Formats: sequence, C-alpha cells, structure tokens
Amino acid sequence: MACALACPAQQQIPPLHHPDGITPGDEVRLPNGKLQRDEMLKAEFQKSLDDARELSRLADDLKLDLEKNDRYVLSIATLKKTEEIEKLAKRIHDRLKH
Repeated sequence: MACALACPAQQQIPPLHHPDGITPGDEVRLPNGKLQRDEMLKAEFQKSLDDARELSRLADDLKLDLEKNDRYVLSIATLKKTEEIEKLAKRIHDRLKH
C-alpha cells in the first residue's frame, strides 16, 4: 500500500483534453457521419465569408457616398452604414478569435 503512494508510475494519469473540452474519443458525429465540430466550424467560416462580402459592399457604398458628398456633411444614412460596418467587422473578428 505504501508503494502506491510512493510510486508515481502507478498513479492514474488523466486523459489528454482537447482545448474545446472534448477528449479524443468524445467527438460527436452527425447522422451523415461527419464530425459535428467540423460542420460547426464550416458553418462559422461561411458566416464570416458572407459577413465579409456584406462588409465590402457597405464599404464601397460608404466610399461612393463620401465621394459624391460636396458639403462635407454626412447624412444619417451614411452614419448608419458606418455603424453597420463596425458591427460586421466586430462580428467577424469575434468569430475568428474562437
């Protein structure tokens, strides 16, 4: 019994954990056989691409609005575009951080 406390080689070693908290044998598979985690990552990537397209479109619109504005005053619609650009950029940033 004293050897069990003194011999570290006989102690239980916890399994390695994935950064997402999933142990290697715990991956959830969908009915089609694909890993749920992989499908979720693919969906998040697609959302980021869609948001990036919208962000690019809004930035182009903003540029056109600024170029045709000769009074050096922004309309409320133009200001709303800048807010939407900000929201989209933050959403993409947050998604990519994970």
